[in-house]
Amino acid sequence: MSKNILIIVGADKGGVGKTTVSRTLIDYFAACRLPIRAFDTESPKGNLQRFHPNETEVVDITSVFDQMRILDTIRSANKSTLIDVRAGYLSLTLQFLQNIGFLEALKRAEVRLVLLHVLSSSISSLGEIEVIRSYVPEARYYLVKNFINEATFFKWDPSVYESFFQKDQHGVEISIPKLNEVAYERVESAAVSFLSFIANKNANQEAASNSFVLRGYVRHWLGSVWSEFDRIKLCDIVEAKAEPEKVASQMPFHADRLIYSPM
Repeated sequence: MSKNILIIVGADKGGVGKTTVSRTLIDYFAACRLPIRAFDTESPKGNLQRFHPNETEVVDITSVFDQMRILDTIRSANKSTLIDVRAGYLSLTLQFLQNIGFLEALKRAEVRLVLLHVLSSSISSLGEIEVIRSYVPEARYYLVKNFINEATFFKWDPSVYESFFQKDQHGVEISIPKLNEVAYERVESAAVSFLSFIANKNANQEAASNSFVLRGYVRHWLGSVWSEFDRIKLCDIVEAKAEPEKVASQMPFHADRLIYSPM
């Protein structure tokens, strides 16, 4: 079951596309038919909530009361819990989880943690890896290379690349390709989920007038992102008791079957 699992998307550096990754995850879990709730820590006005208002609450991750809203209900929510951590707060969030004993509960397998660490192509961002990984050796830890700015992530320097991207030592890589700028801007202005934009729906889930071409760009891109999630068997990780064949059969919006309305 997906109970007692916490999914954290974050970084200690801003401008790396954390919320975009969170949005693709919420859509992906909808496709897997796995219930999820999300907490947007860009308090007081969250960005994630703009696109997923029904699943998302805005919280202040430094507030004890909001920390209680997230973690005291993680068992009773009967769904996965995603936290979209605001820029610069990932280490702080993990320190808080350590202080309250959550990471000890993780070691005892009482809870599960999936950490998606979104990187930039700067040395300072890559330097976060050792610090962040030291907090959560028992977690499913993923290094997310988000190519929002067509970054190379040091492929031009093999020694630097190898020192930071050794899978066995640090974590599993996930690559998020770049979405066409015009398509991305139209989804932003529509303030809907990627799935709703593809299906030509507005915020009220009524028929919209989104460009067929741009919906095609978004559909192709989201399928590529979901293929990465499929590769790491993310649905299987979350729904721990499900067999892979069963999970696959429950995915009407699987990466190669994304449905969108005709012209």
